[in-house]
Amino acid sequence: MAAALLTGTALSVLGLAASVVLGHLAAAEADISRHVSLAMFVTMITLLSHSMLMFYMIGKGKAVRDAAAEGGLSPTFAAEVSRVRRPIFSLGMLAIALTIVAAVIGAGVDTQVLPSGVHALLGYAAVASNVAALRVEYIALATSARIVDEVNRRLGA
Repeated sequence: MAAALLTGTALSVLGLAASVVLGHLAAAEADISRHVSLAMFVTMITLLSHSMLMFYMIGKGKAVRDAAAEGGLSPTFAAEVSRVRRPIFSLGMLAIALTIVAAVIGAGVDTQVLPSGVHALLGYAAVASNVAALRVEYIALATSARIVDEVNRRLGA
C-alpha cells in the first residue's frame, strides 16, 4: 500500500511538472487545451494521493500504538510514528492548497481576468511544494516501516 501511495504521489509530481512545461510551450488553442486537461487530471490525482497518504499514516500510527500497548512495549514507538508523520500534514496540506489555488487561478487566466504570470508562479510553487511533500512522505513511510518491523520483531510476530 505504501509503495502505491508513494508511486501515485511521484507520478502526480511529474504530471504537475509536465503541465507547467505544456503551459509555457502553449502557442495555439489546442496546446492550451492539452495543458488544461492534463492539469485538471493531475490536480485530482495529487489531491487524492496526498489525502490517502495522510489517512494511511493516521492508521499506521494507531496500529503501532495499539500493538505496542497490547504487547506491553514502550509508547515511544507510537510517538516516533507521530513525529515522522507530522511534516506530512503540514507540507501535504501546503502542497494541496497551492495545487488547488494554481488550478483555480488558471481558470482566471483562461477567462483573461488574471495575468498568466501569477498562475505560472503558483504553478512553480505547487510543483516545489509537492516535491517537498514527496520527500517527507518517503522519509515518513520508510521510518514507519522500520518501526513496524521493530514492533513486530519485539512481539515475536
